[in-house]
Amino acid sequence: MSRPSNRRAPARLAAALLGLAAATGASHVAAQDKYDGYLCCNLRSDGSWISDSNYAENGKRVIPVGTPTSVTGYGRHRVNVRIDGARQSIGNDYSRDIALPDFARRYVVTEDPAAKIAGYPAKIQDAIKRAKVTPGMTREQVLMALGYPISSENPDLDANLWRYWMSSFAEFQVQFDANGRVSEITTDPNTRNLVWVP
Repeated sequence: MSRPSNRRAPARLAAALLGLAAATGASHVAAQDKYDGYLCCNLRSDGSWISDSNYAENGKRVIPVGTPTSVTGYGRHRVNVRIDGARQSIGNDYSRDIALPDFARRYVVTEDPAAKIAGYPAKIQDAIKRAKVTPGMTREQVLMALGYPISSENPDLDANLWRYWMSSFAEFQVQFDANGRVSEITTDPNTRNLVWVP
């Protein structure tokens, strides 16, 4: 299994869900797109950069879902944010078919996810807290645990299979059943141990 490519992919579902803007450049982002919110999901940071690939590389720490976050501006293929008082950027490295304001609203949501998470079964709450996947999770719960799958490899969020990577060469695939619940993951044994709670 190889690393995701950076090619543009069809934006069928992204367009439907996010109402894509025609331009993705920072010059087209309005001032009102700066706002306060919360992280949608567990995201890994090196202290200044969070990639949409969300690789679990050495030295990166997980910033938990629901962490208060402010969108402060936009750069080239990045959303500038302030998290716990520190400046960071969320990089649109592999989802460039999504306009930056819409990309920002994927990752920085205006409703605190904590209330939803508190209503989930204990096993689901634990998996989300640990940035792992467990059987029976919904797509929304997987997003909270792992972040969004990159759109260049996952153009359709209604698909029954989402592709993720722990690193450039450690892919795992999350499989959903007909009811939209996690049924299994496919990966090598080492990666499975890192992301799967049976």
